[in-house]
Amino acid sequence: MINGLVDRPLVFTYADLERFPRAQGVYFCECAANTGMEWAGAQLNGSQFTHGMIRNMEYVGVPLRTLLEEAGVQPEGKWVYVEGADASSNGRSIPLEKAMDDVPVAFKANGEALRKEHGYPVRLVVPGWEGNMWIKWLRRIEVTDAAVESCEETSKYTDTLENGISRKWTWVMDAKSVVTAPSPQVPITHGPGPLVTTGLAWSGCGAITRVDVSKDGGRTWETARLAAPGGPMAMTRFYLDTEWDGSEMLLQSRAMDETGYVQPTKDACARSAG
Repeated sequence: MINGLVDRPLVFTYADLERFPRAQGVYFCECAANTGMEWAGAQLNGSQFTHGMIRNMEYVGVPLRTLLEEAGVQPEGKWVYVEGADASSNGRSIPLEKAMDDVPVAFKANGEALRKEHGYPVRLVVPGWEGNMWIKWLRRIEVTDAAVESCEETSKYTDTLENGISRKWTWVMDAKSVVTAPSPQVPITHGPGPLVTTGLAWSGCGAITRVDVSKDGGRTWETARLAAPGGPMAMTRFYLDTEWDGSEMLLQSRAMDETGYVQPTKDACARSAG
């Protein structure tokens, strides 16, 4: 259902959605808390623990813009409030500008119908933004003149800064990367010689254009090879092919995206927050 500040409140069936022109894209969906465990010094638990709250999937659906245009958004409409059919509803307010840009209402993922745990029959896909915005079991989209500021989106997804002031909206997931091997769960099992260091990089601002890897804790860096050209708001695998001399390594990676943003160090993030 689309209602609120629209000319024609509409209800779309699954069959209706299948008749609209479709959009397709590969995007990552990342929990807002992903990688936060690193701040507690948990790297030795491995990348699955510190960076595992993310996935990368191909989605097929109808652009939300198409459905909103069918309903006719009135000039006063500035936001959409998106609600799920689960008990919590998990409703979220999204600026109309984003809703009319690259957000699809998806009904297929990785070539098959959405699985029920992924939001069957339809879910919202919000490329590059926090995973809590990707409403599952989508049932209602209300066009409003202001953010609804529901309990779930204000009590849990505001960020309290060091000065005590809370930032109301944090949506875009900045560029990140992680070395997945070698790692505590994927140790080196051979002696000195050829070694492949690999990992994943992603950014909510656009495509990954470069990843650097350090073997000495950030003192020196080497540019890794991307497995394929980075896609907008999608995960990209990288490789660094080197000769290992058998000495101890402290592996790090840093990602850069098409906007020029460079993934900061943990210390740089702490200074910025201060």
